[in-house]
Amino acid sequence: MGLEIVGEPHIVRDREVTPLSIALPKGRLLRPSLEALGAIGLSCPDVDELDRRLVYETTDSHVRFIIARPADVPAYVEHGAADLGITGKDALIEGDWNVCELLDLGFGQCRMAVAAPAIVTELDSAAIPSGPRLPRLGHTLRVATKFPSIARRYFAPRRDLCVQIIKLNGAVEIAPIVGLADVIVDIVDTGRTLADNGLVAVEEIMQVSARLIANRASLQLRSAAIYPVTSALGEHCHRLDDAMAK
Repeated sequence: MGLEIVGEPHIVRDREVTPLSIALPKGRLLRPSLEALGAIGLSCPDVDELDRRLVYETTDSHVRFIIARPADVPAYVEHGAADLGITGKDALIEGDWNVCELLDLGFGQCRMAVAAPAIVTELDSAAIPSGPRLPRLGHTLRVATKFPSIARRYFAPRRDLCVQIIKLNGAVEIAPIVGLADVIVDIVDTGRTLADNGLVAVEEIMQVSARLIANRASLQLRSAAIYPVTSALGEHCHRLDDAMAK
């Protein structure tokens, strides 16, 4: 029978027997995700990233939250373990997931960039008025990254470069320092971490922000439950955009 909306646009209860499952990302996107959902009536105050629990339910048990790594959220959604999910655009592109991208939620804004040691960049750009770019090293360019698919697609058109992609799962900033790689491809927020490790962003690959995604089957079979959520989140995001523009 779908969702009952009380106090427009707040969503408070789902009359369907099966709870609406929403996969949320651990880390920096968790808190703003919870705030956005709380603003439309889907609050779960018990969620705590330090807690070992990974599944929570709202007080009325009509919505279930699954806490997962950002890169894993699309897997939960694609395979039907979650009806909806929130994760970064980077995770969607890296995994090439078969999900429906419904909304750009506007928060978690950062950029995917190529970064190189500052000293190498300065030496290379000294003779190039256009500014810093990838260092010309005269050999295979070793690229360390947690996003091998994105890095591979980005460098594919560069016929002037022979590129070796090195997949890492932890902090990639150390790779140029210890000689593992020449450059890195990573998410850049303030640039503080890069600067602390003697790196500088030399090429931007894309802008990244949090996205609302849906399981394709759920979008059809549970549209009565999902549509009010997406509609309310869309209105919430528009209000935030308008407030920031003033």
